[in-house]
Amino acid sequence: MWRAAAVRALRGGGAGAPRAASGAAAAQLRRRLESELEDIRGAGTWKSERVIASRQGPHLRLAGGGAGIINFCANNYLGLSSHPEVIRAAVEALEKFGAGLSSVRFICGTQSIHKDLEEKIARFHQREDAILYASCFDANAGIFEALLTPEDAVLSDELNHASIIDGIRLCKANKYRYKHMDMQDLEAKLKEAQKHRLRLVATDGAFSMDGDIAPLREICQLAQKYDALVFIDECHATGFLGPNGRGTDELLGVMDKVTIINSTLGKALGGAAGGYTTGPKPLIDLLRQRSRPYLFSNSLPPAVVGCASKALDLLMESNAIAQSMAAKTQRFRSKMTAAGFTISGKDHPICPVMLGDARLASVMAEDMLNRGIYVIGFSYPVVPKGKARIRVQISAVHSDEDIDRCVEAFTEVGRKHGAL
Repeated sequence: MWRAAAVRALRGGGAGAPRAASGAAAAQLRRRLESELEDIRGAGTWKSERVIASRQGPHLRLAGGGAGIINFCANNYLGLSSHPEVIRAAVEALEKFGAGLSSVRFICGTQSIHKDLEEKIARFHQREDAILYASCFDANAGIFEALLTPEDAVLSDELNHASIIDGIRLCKANKYRYKHMDMQDLEAKLKEAQKHRLRLVATDGAFSMDGDIAPLREICQLAQKYDALVFIDECHATGFLGPNGRGTDELLGVMDKVTIINSTLGKALGGAAGGYTTGPKPLIDLLRQRSRPYLFSNSLPPAVVGCASKALDLLMESNAIAQSMAAKTQRFRSKMTAAGFTISGKDHPICPVMLGDARLASVMAEDMLNRGIYVIGFSYPVVPKGKARIRVQISAVHSDEDIDRCVEAFTEVGRKHGAL
């Protein structure tokens, strides 16, 4: 009888018919949410999601017929998200190990490929051990609470990624925020924090909104002077910064001075998902015991593990892919600057075209799409008010012709809207 009743209930609502919660409280909530959403639209900061109907890559097809679009807004720095060997590795892992493990790792969810990938990550970064997470957001949510106590202190760059900020909020350590890449302010905060047992300086290696690179040499010198540890988030550095793509610490020659690295598998290393922490083995062992995002999240799907593992193989076999970025980045930055645009950051494939006005950034991005260039405007709360920009990201698989066409489109659109 219960089956028949369930069927009748489903039929009564129609196949897949949406159902809204009833009652005064639900109606009040709906009114408040709709008002807030309207305010976002009115401010010109509404973020639409374009639907891609093809693989990720330098050229895309959008749902609805948009074909031949050149993509300049992906974190696909090395072009590995559609690399045939990476895709093949994912298929092989899927066939051999299944779709997923249906559990967290300490219960029934660790397979040999997970352990192999962790070993490979540690070897790539020249660290003792590594631990996998569902994302680097989870890795950042799990590290500070597990490591730091009320006796300790964490010192964070004011423009660190939201995941670092949220992870620090979760811990009970004493919190200090220093001005963006300001070493005088960091030193002042380190002096103030000397009263605490352990001091951890936390910074992005490369800052995703501005394309600038943390002054790690100076940070490490201050950390050594004031007996502190250094943590870096390398999501926008792993795979392509440094002679072998190992990241900011390799680029700046301080691999032996940085204690903890968090990074992602979802950008340069295959582009699927996943994150990790790598560093001292006792720390990794502690995270397996106490890190909440690790303990309470399913294991990474085998296909994702296969992708990332093959991406690391390609990087460790040759540094050619990693080194292909520099010339293409320089080409875009120099041509855009010559055209009259202000490009934030330095020598990083994240190239923010600074515009200031949120509505201008949004309108220009739409006009760029009409010219076959896929870019996105960034505005508050993703970036500070008055700092709106269109963030362009260069990939190793962009051709010189792709880059030149992007610059030409920016010049046309910039003149049309008075940005030049």
